[in-house]
Amino acid sequence: MYRKFYEELEIWESSNTKEPLLIMGARQVGKTWLIKTFCEEKYKEYVYINLEERKDIASIFDGNLTPELILKQLSMLLGRKIDYKTAIVFDEIQQSERAITSLKYFCEAKENYRIICAGSLLGVKIKRFESSFPVGKVCMKNMYPMDFEEFLLACGEELLRDGIKEAYSSLAPLPEAVHNKALELYHDYLLVGGMPQAVDNYIKNKKIIIDFNRNILEYIRLAYMADMSKYVINATETAKILAVYESIPRQLARENPKFKYKEVRGTAIKRDYYGSIDWLAASGLIYKINKLESNRTPLKAYENEDSFKVYLSDVGILCDICKINPNDLLPETHNIYKGAVIENYVYEQMISRYKELYYYKPAENLEIDLVTQIGNEIIPIEIKSGRHKKSTSLKNYMERYKPQYAIRISENNFGFVDSIKSIPLYAVFCI
Repeated sequence: MYRKFYEELEIWESSNTKEPLLIMGARQVGKTWLIKTFCEEKYKEYVYINLEERKDIASIFDGNLTPELILKQLSMLLGRKIDYKTAIVFDEIQQSERAITSLKYFCEAKENYRIICAGSLLGVKIKRFESSFPVGKVCMKNMYPMDFEEFLLACGEELLRDGIKEAYSSLAPLPEAVHNKALELYHDYLLVGGMPQAVDNYIKNKKIIIDFNRNILEYIRLAYMADMSKYVINATETAKILAVYESIPRQLARENPKFKYKEVRGTAIKRDYYGSIDWLAASGLIYKINKLESNRTPLKAYENEDSFKVYLSDVGILCDICKINPNDLLPETHNIYKGAVIENYVYEQMISRYKELYYYKPAENLEIDLVTQIGNEIIPIEIKSGRHKKSTSLKNYMERYKPQYAIRISENNFGFVDSIKSIPLYAVFCI
């Protein structure tokens, strides 16, 4: 499967930087497979070490962290010569805090070691790092589930992908038959999601959605639950994290999906659960979208971290939790989770490309689903998800702030009318 993140690996390698690469992302997004594929194609020799499976190797980092000594001891333990010419992959590196600390010395060494590290809960470990984290000595990147473009390519729909990109550039409508085909694949993607294992199963079942094995999504979710109990300090914290995670679908089902602590537990306040939200965000299991208090640059200066919405990292898992079926996604069908699923999809598609994504609600009659900066312009984005039967917010926003243009994302075809770009839901990856 083609993964866009492969290009991030190529950029890191071609830059010849001495900083080890640290890849963060939720479990099952494809980190290990992609790293191994990259190493097999780019290096004459490499060694793969999973610190969760090989707990004995962690003891090597207990003593002197000189790179030469570490490699000498690794060579003895693994029975093969490992030196600066050997690329080294440390998977599940969050298992050893000292191994993470050692990256500083690999970066500062005379030789240019090629070190790639990954971990399912690496983000959580970094936030709670107790010793000396190698700030400025590592290159940190986030890897996400497959987006809809990657899904199309995995399905062998490169020509359709190219047609969508061309239509986006010109904002000329696609032929109705092509538009409908793209919508059907988009609906399938909502149910399958972007986990490579799930996408692979969908393809092996000849892209027939009713034959797709949705148990795969349940297994992945159960693995997330296991992580919550395995890598959390105590049972109380585990229960809080699980309670927050399980509350997200019903919070998103409300007409106003702003996160409320009382939806987790009746008497809950921020102090009780904010740490749990922080853990889930750091683990890559959720995306936290903060409210914007003013649509001025820099946007970061005007975000309100106490008012936010929370979405799951994979729309397929959300659909599985909510028991969404193919018929529930049809235009004439009304399902309380439908709006949440569509919004989750849009945020998920954009989060990997835009670090600054906010929602904006300065008044009761004015709420913009998404505000981001594209070039020098602050752009309002409306998601027509069916949550609101009649929305005048985008019109009110444009009259008040007069942006260069706005974007409306819906199941409608491409177009450009009254300074509003109409972008079909299947083309969000183009934005």
